[in-house]
Amino acid sequence: MRTRLLLISHPATAAQRKGAFPADERLDARAIADTARFRASNGMLLNADTALSSPAACALETAQALGLDAAIAPELADIDYGRWRGRRLSDLANEEPEALAAWMRDPSAAPHGGESFDALMLRVGRWLGAFERDGIALAITHAPVIRAALLHVLHAPTDAFARIEIAPLSIVELQRGERDWTWWPAQRS
Repeated sequence: MRTRLLLISHPATAAQRKGAFPADERLDARAIADTARFRASNGMLLNADTALSSPAACALETAQALGLDAAIAPELADIDYGRWRGRRLSDLANEEPEALAAWMRDPSAAPHGGESFDALMLRVGRWLGAFERDGIALAITHAPVIRAALLHVLHAPTDAFARIEIAPLSIVELQRGERDWTWWPAQRS
């Protein structure tokens, strides 16, 4: 069995551009335009045997804007930011500086009452372990999910999560073959 999994991060949402933790928001005109440009320059990558999406509105609308009929995969949901959802980082830095600092350096911390990065790593690792599809699969998801997938595949420590940046509309390619999952540069095909 040979699987090629392309993880695509959704475009920046209005909340993200304001420096806020994501909420389940729809794409605005700017994000839709960014996705149209991405589709025009990456169209060949979008031919897949399987398309999946996070259940979040921004991911589902990204899949739609890319012309994909994506099935919802709950495991691709963004990390749960708990009571910080939709809040600006700058406000939290003033109101809860110790909690924010702990969350940013400790993958087991979830001072916001939501999900820790360690918990996200377990969820994504289980999903990758059970992923049984031949051919090319696309998954529209969120930067933290892609970070977790990379760390899982590389068997890297979870505290490395803060050293990985995933830009909006980035592609990370994972392949599953004889050596299990490996990370590949996303290639135009």
